[in-house]
Amino acid sequence: MRAFLISASQSQISTSVRADLTAPDGDDVTVALEWSGINYKDAMVIQPNSRVRRSATLIGGVDGAGTVVASRVSDIVPGDRVVVHGGDVGVGRDGGFAEFVSVPRRYVNVLPDSLSTREAMVVGTAGYTAFASLMALEQRGLTPDQGEVLVTGATGGVGSWSVVALSAAGYAVVGSTGSSESQQWLIEMGATRCIGRNDIGDKADRVLGSELWAGAIDCVGGETLHQVLRTLRYGAGVAASGLVVGAELSTNVYPFITRNVALLGIDAVSASMETRMNVWRLVADTMQSRSFEPLIDSVIALEGIDGALDQITRSQTRGRILVNIRG
Repeated sequence: MRAFLISASQSQISTSVRADLTAPDGDDVTVALEWSGINYKDAMVIQPNSRVRRSATLIGGVDGAGTVVASRVSDIVPGDRVVVHGGDVGVGRDGGFAEFVSVPRRYVNVLPDSLSTREAMVVGTAGYTAFASLMALEQRGLTPDQGEVLVTGATGGVGSWSVVALSAAGYAVVGSTGSSESQQWLIEMGATRCIGRNDIGDKADRVLGSELWAGAIDCVGGETLHQVLRTLRYGAGVAASGLVVGAELSTNVYPFITRNVALLGIDAVSASMETRMNVWRLVADTMQSRSFEPLIDSVIALEGIDGALDQITRSQTRGRILVNIRG
């Protein structure tokens, strides 16, 4: 079996594409993978002294899609097309950068008929997070008639999919990005306008800024999330899933107690099976009239993963990098 192997020892990381690994078959569902994708979390896993990685040696890749070849559960059978993600996949156990993966049932979803395995990985964990964010905001009460919805880090995996998901649902989307050359691309993806990463808030000398955003999806964290919170409209929410800037958040209670705003954490790791199924149904329903292709930054083979992870770390991507496992 060919796979992208990560090994850590004495604060040093080594990676290699190995062709001599034994194919797994020891868990609930074994999948012959066809596609995977590069996520920011994958880049975190290969950092020295990573707080995300839970195993010294493992196959990377936090998601993957392919066809079931063996199953020990009744509701998934050989031949089913599935997506694999969540839990400790690619973090504490072998993941999607391999020809085969064997995982517990709770990490597997059978794909809707309208989604191919390739399309599922154009969506991937990033797109899943974006659609879960949209669901959370709408459960909070967000509707398209309330005003502009902000997406931070809009050219990244979660950000670009958030622009597409919100636009497809009828929202006026404002994309925030530090890449001025990508603003036209974001407009093509569905944003109504774009702003710079330093233009999210105003009234820097005040505790609260103007009420600018009917809702927001934040893929950045840190100071960016603070600026979002202080400029949300009364009763609005921000769905937060990113920590590109950092995991620390320095803010105050005023947005919560004077504007009744909500900070909604989005979990793509331990979500319930009901939530996972609802998100993938929403993906399939939304994307029937949309082309997936503009969301693809590039398509690589296993040998290209190292370079792609470096691109992700340097914020040099626009959309999703696909990994053709069999290519």
